Amino acid sequence: MAPVPKDLALRTRDIKGAGYFADASQIGICEMPNNGWSGNNNAAHQIAIVVLVEHSDPIDGDNHASEWISGNEHLLATLRAAEIAINLSGQISSMGFFSCAHWFGATDVDLEMLAVLSGLALREKELLVNPYVDEMFSLAAVTTDYALNVDQPLHLSSRNGKDFSYYFGLSGAISGLERWRRRRRPSHLGPYPVESVRRVDKPTTLIFEDEVPRIPTRANMYVRTHFGDLGKKASKEANRWSQKHPVSQGLVRPMWSLKSLQEGQSATKTAPKTQDPEANSKALKALSHYLGSAITGICEIPDYCWYSHDKRGDPIKPYHKYALVVLIDQGHETFLGASGNDWISGSQSMRAYLRGAEVTGVMADFIREMGYPARAHTNLDSHVLHVPLVLHSGLGEQSRIGESAINPFLGMRFKTSVLTTDIPLIPDQPIDFGVQTFCSKCLKCARECPVQAIPYGDKVIFNGYETWKPDSERCTVYRATNVKGSACGRCVKTCPLSKDTTWDGPLLHRLGSWLGINAMWLKPFLPPIAIWLDDVLGNGNPNDAKKWWLDLEVMGERSFKYNPENHVEKAKGVNRPTIDPKKKVSHDTKIAYYPASSLPPPDLMEPYPTDRKKGLEIAAKAETPEEALERRRRGGEIPKEYIPSYATHNQKN
Repeated sequence: MAPVPKDLALRTRDIKGAGYFADASQIGICEMPNNGWSGNNNAAHQIAIVVLVEHSDPIDGDNHASEWISGNEHLLATLRAAEIAINLSGQISSMGFFSCAHWFGATDVDLEMLAVLSGLALREKELLVNPYVDEMFSLAAVTTDYALNVDQPLHLSSRNGKDFSYYFGLSGAISGLERWRRRRRPSHLGPYPVESVRRVDKPTTLIFEDEVPRIPTRANMYVRTHFGDLGKKASKEANRWSQKHPVSQGLVRPMWSLKSLQEGQSATKTAPKTQDPEANSKALKALSHYLGSAITGICEIPDYCWYSHDKRGDPIKPYHKYALVVLIDQGHETFLGASGNDWISGSQSMRAYLRGAEVTGVMADFIREMGYPARAHTNLDSHVLHVPLVLHSGLGEQSRIGESAINPFLGMRFKTSVLTTDIPLIPDQPIDFGVQTFCSKCLKCARECPVQAIPYGDKVIFNGYETWKPDSERCTVYRATNVKGSACGRCVKTCPLSKDTTWDGPLLHRLGSWLGINAMWLKPFLPPIAIWLDDVLGNGNPNDAKKWWLDLEVMGERSFKYNPENHVEKAKGVNRPTIDPKKKVSHDTKIAYYPASSLPPPDLMEPYPTDRKKGLEIAAKAETPEEALERRRRGGEIPKEYIPSYATHNQKN
């Protein structure tokens, strides 16, 4: 058994917090009555946790996706409710308690009865209704022997909850006004005003397409960690570092089960009304938002965005024309309570990766049923590089962090999932909202990085593209070996652009976001003020009032998949750093580069240690953008560092 608190209020906060973290609309808890079982009665399960998920906002009637989902609204909400119930059940079972998830079509309990007993619904004649979403919801539940505080049933007087407090969000929930704003927006544009962002012909950072090499999956730093390239200590943690918390344990199981949806055979005939690229683009974007993505973009896929070899070392030949890229919000409320490198950090990533896999997996399967090839690319298995696709699909700009992009509405608080396909689509244009100017003046992420892996200097050309190049090795090793937390997202936490820009967000944040997008002429003057004010207001500090999770650590050799031999212990420590505007740091921090010429063979399944000394030498002579442009003007040769020098392991032997 995990060392969970005896205080049931703390246990309940942890479980309900995890449910809301996964986007449950409401969570209720009740004692499990004997007559609440409709199937196998499990007397040991004395508690029922009930998950309510409201139906997504209706899709515009002139959008093809409205036909696609018609009659399936309940099932699609049930998908989310089931996901959350499975997450909670996995979290509870990882702590040593019995649990079982139930949902419509796969339940041993009377879900409607439990919704009433747990205070989520009232019976109104033939209907089950909720004070806020009426009858437009789906249910799931978890039965367990894990003791929790129970809620009281609703009084009849609570039937209409849409009062003054509801509309203005005084309870802290999403306000009625914000819901109204979202419902008024075109379905394909999603909840954020993406149409207001300036569009440009090319990404705002240089990409020499004839110089950018295709790299193998084996070069991914997470893969290199697994094989021991970054040392034995990091390798030992490779199978657990971002999943070593009970919340993550609940997330990884459904994530693996969704992997089967990533690819498959297409139907032999194409569906009617699927030949119009504009209609297809609007419909797929609307469906993406309906399923839970925050923002969606489309681009044609440049060759260099495909990995050269897959994780087995087999060559990848580009096979689809378009990429549909979805951004998944990592969860703003939990983001506020977290420090970025504490015990919930890994779960913030895993939660977004799971939702992304769900969205693109379901959509890829649907597109294949319509007769077009499609594949989802997730954190578990991707044939494409996500960051350049974010740039090309108009979802972000390159940031100081280098291997991450910044979105004008989410900042860095997102994860990506990608769907590639050949269904006719219309690409979006890249965006320019002044990030290159902003990041050139802001050093906050570099200042607050626990291991100084983010550069203070200017951009360079790395592998044929312009970037602020971080020390990927140092960053990855810290994330893998963090002993007082799970992984790290400290840069995401402290970025001044990672804010709530909805109508429920602070007025100052909304004003800053609007000016940043709509008053580009102010860019030379606004960033210094915004950065100073961000520090003065303490943005980037963890808000203890928003902390809901327990500081626990899953122990065992592996936790990226379910392992019954794992156990949970109380965390020996926890990272809760605050920002330090007066921090004195060396701007001469040495950062190592590992370009294409230094990568391991694509099919090498044994350690290929990094040569840090050589990496530092390569960094010292890296081209500036101006030098690269001058070289190309003169017709100079491509630097040898950009050219893969490896042969496959089989070729060498």
